[in-house]
Amino acid sequence: MRISEQQLTSEDWEVRLGTQFRGLRIASGLDQSTLAERAGISVGAVRNLERGSGSSLKTVVQVARALGHESWLATLAPAPGISPIDAVRARTTPRSRVYRPRLPGTPKAHG
Repeated sequence: MRISEQQLTSEDWEVRLGTQFRGLRIASGLDQSTLAERAGISVGAVRNLERGSGSSLKTVVQVARALGHESWLATLAPAPGISPIDAVRARTTPRSRVYRPRLPGTPKAHG
């Protein structure tokens, strides 16, 4: 039985990412020591990342960059677009007056 991505725990995601990083490192022909040096982190940090045993976000970012996979990071935090509300607000002119609601039966003021 296959587990859906919604059913994965945080630990499952860490292991999955670690496995992907290990595969990328090996495909790039790098050992853990060389990757650690390129990423500016310790070999232990690379080891922990690949094992899925509690790496920091900073480590993930540095290793992704060192492996040339910054595009992964862009999918995690896409550039914000213009919100529909902001677009509507940009098209309307700001109010120049404040109008009070009229009470029923009150005649319209002149002047």
